[in-house]
Amino acid sequence: MRAARLIKMVLLLQSRPSMTAAELARELEVSERTVTRDAAALSEAGVPVYADRGRAGGYRLIGGYRTRLTGLHRGEAEALFLSGVPGALREMGLEDAASAARLKVSAALLPSLRDASRTAAQRFHLDAPNWFAEPRTPGLLPAVADAVWDDRRITARYRRGEDEVERELEPYGLVLKAGVWYLCARVAAPAGEGAFRVYRIDRFTAVEAGAERFTRDEEFDLPGFWAERAEQFARSILRTEVVVRLSERGVRRLPYAMDPPAARRALAAAGAPDGDGWVRVTLRVESEEVAHAQLGSLGPEAEVLAPASLRGRFAADARRLAALYGPDAART
Repeated sequence: MRAARLIKMVLLLQSRPSMTAAELARELEVSERTVTRDAAALSEAGVPVYADRGRAGGYRLIGGYRTRLTGLHRGEAEALFLSGVPGALREMGLEDAASAARLKVSAALLPSLRDASRTAAQRFHLDAPNWFAEPRTPGLLPAVADAVWDDRRITARYRRGEDEVERELEPYGLVLKAGVWYLCARVAAPAGEGAFRVYRIDRFTAVEAGAERFTRDEEFDLPGFWAERAEQFARSILRTEVVVRLSERGVRRLPYAMDPPAARRALAAAGAPDGDGWVRVTLRVESEEVAHAQLGSLGPEAEVLAPASLRGRFAADARRLAALYGPDAART
């Protein structure tokens, strides 16, 4: 346990000019006193850890010290090679850089671990696009990716409905969701007053990176921002409310028939089963048309109670099915 912590401390100090005892304590999840003891142990072992005293002091490595990755065990080495997403890197134009980085990491590993990239590739493959959807790489993705990595402002034109709009953007991060690429960017003032927004990159018609770099907000959390916006989007499209009775089997199948989070919220708010063992739930759905398609997959395990128009659709479906499958139905 302590050996792993000491290795992590050295790697942290390699990655930054200096760190305070408080910063190291947070990263290592130990007390500042433990950080002091660990720094002394590293120094005694020949690692040149230097402590700057005073209010602005901290710990740093001197003499350009670098450690080879000899502290990795097999599981860590294989996890390292799993961290890349080859298809996404290729689409962003970063495949060559990623390949060079993997070669350098492999060269730094112990000989017994140099097959980690092969063993990891044998055991895990990420296929991001949805089924039955042909993946398409936006032609402007490499240009957007370059601007993201280089913190350069871009002037982008994109389709909004039938119109084209031009915006000056500060590109903060890229997200690949179900085969679709999105850009999380801050709109340059005064057009957006510094608001963060999400853009589908395949809707960009032109992207021009300027010479000016923007100052990145270091507090910006891309995963947190995306999770919040994704939840807002999912809630925003669920505009219609329907009331349904579900059998026990229908309750189990509901999360597979419609938006799973919406289904779970509805079931959590449902009351106790009635005398027949059926549960009454209120669902938020995108539209009556979508609800008709989704709830129709539950067949006789669901009864729509409201709205009356949706119940009428299912009643018409039932009559048509009875005509097709009833005893008087025509046989060929």
